[in-house]
Amino acid sequence: MASITFQGKPINTCGDLPAIGSQAPEFKLTNRKLQDVGLEAFAGKRKVMNIVPSLDTPTCATSTRKFNEKAAHLDNTVVLVISADLPFAQARFCEIEGIKHVTALSTFRSSFARDYGVELLDSILAGLTARAIVIIDENDRVIYTELVKEIADEPDYTSALAALNGND
Repeated sequence: MASITFQGKPINTCGDLPAIGSQAPEFKLTNRKLQDVGLEAFAGKRKVMNIVPSLDTPTCATSTRKFNEKAAHLDNTVVLVISADLPFAQARFCEIEGIKHVTALSTFRSSFARDYGVELLDSILAGLTARAIVIIDENDRVIYTELVKEIADEPDYTSALAALNGND
């Protein structure tokens, strides 16, 4: 269990992020076509997982926009924004915002939040995900993680992108 804050007040996650060097846990998330998508759908590619509570909040929207901008220039890399939002809402957000280089996936019918240790256990946000970045290499090994300590803050984009270049 990890402790983070929301507006300065402590809240807890259900566990810890996967360890660097470990095999990434399998997952099933739901895409905008209501299809279940797993890790195998991105085989052979690097995966940047931008895990957010909801795209309907300013910080989550900002991080998705920033990763969308950066993703256009990344070779052999897919950026996944993962939230509890329904696929319909994710699709609408991406369309309105012009998000074309990020794949939105929903946790709404999966155990992803628990399996990746990011499910929030308490506060008014209980049941949503903490804000986190998990980067997985082409062989499905975890190469970078960040659990953002204050859920209203943005992740460290510079460190995450440096991990893709082996400069962590």
